[in-house]
Amino acid sequence: MPYTLVDTNVLVDDFNEDEEWLDWSAAMIERACDAGGVAINPIIYAEISVRFETIEELELVLPSEYFVRAAIPWEAAFLAGKAFGAYKRRGGARRSPLRDFFIGAHAAVSGMTLLTRDPRRYRAYFPKLRLVCP
Repeated sequence: MPYTLVDTNVLVDDFNEDEEWLDWSAAMIERACDAGGVAINPIIYAEISVRFETIEELELVLPSEYFVRAAIPWEAAFLAGKAFGAYKRRGGARRSPLRDFFIGAHAAVSGMTLLTRDPRRYRAYFPKLRLVCP
């Protein structure tokens, strides 16, 4: 069974012990792990790294035995660029994070489910992507 790619916002809920989202996010990560495993990619890893002083601290909260490190395929980079271009043509903010398009494209091209709290952009630009969201 394919992995579930865990979006940054879901991981941040856990690290920040967000009162509104912590229970949901923790339960969804656990469910995804039980269903086949959870994964992160270099972009998610980089976004989370901002919260930690050292790589050793980051590795403690994102252990590789639990969070599979998934490389972003070249096909996903192409799809991310195309989706981001469509977003800009539709009037999307120029400063909008291309990283979200990389995350969505990575999950789509790799056949992964995406666990996220912010499905709006993923639904709009990756309509076939399987999402787990509130």
